[in-house]
Amino acid sequence: MSEKKMSSSRKHHLKSLMLSIAKGLLEEEEREREEERRRYMAENCSPVSMPRGMQDLLELCKEIHHKIEVIDEERYDLEMKVNKSNKEIDDLKIKVQDLMGKFKKPVLKKVRMSADAMLKALLGSKHTVNLDLRANLKQVKKEVKEEELRDVGDWRKNIEDKAGMDGRKKMFEAEA
Repeated sequence: MSEKKMSSSRKHHLKSLMLSIAKGLLEEEEREREEERRRYMAENCSPVSMPRGMQDLLELCKEIHHKIEVIDEERYDLEMKVNKSNKEIDDLKIKVQDLMGKFKKPVLKKVRMSADAMLKALLGSKHTVNLDLRANLKQVKKEVKEEELRDVGDWRKNIEDKAGMDGRKKMFEAEA
C-alpha cells in the first residue's frame, strides 16, 4: 500500500492551525504565571503603609532588612543546590562517556615554545639545565705565534737542531 502525499495547501492549513493552538497555549501560560505572581506577592508582601512617626519608620526598615536577609539566605541555599546538582550532572556525563568508550579528542593548538621554556613550564623552578649547547662551549682564542714563524726558516736546519740529545735538551729548555 502506497501512502498518498499531502497537498501543499493542506500542509499549510494544518501548520497554521498548529501555530494558532500553540499561540493560545502560550497566552494561557503567561496569564497563569502572572496570576501566580500576584498571589505570591499578596501572601508574602503586605501593602506598604507609610508610617507617620520616626519610630514607625525605623520598625519598617528593620522589618524590610529582616525580609531581605531571609530571601538572601534562601537564594544562597538554592544557588548551592544548583551548583551541586550541576557538578553531579557533569560527573555523570563523564562516567557515561567512560562507559561508552568514546572519547572526544580535544583540538590541540600549535604553540611556539623553545625547549628551555617547555622544560621550565613542565618542571617549574627546578629547571636549571640550559639546552643552548653553544653557551657551554669553551672560548678559544687564536693567537698567532710570530716567534715560531721567524725561526722556521729552513726546515732541514730545524730538524738537525732537534736531532740527537742536544736537540731534545733544547726542546725541554725552550718549553720550561
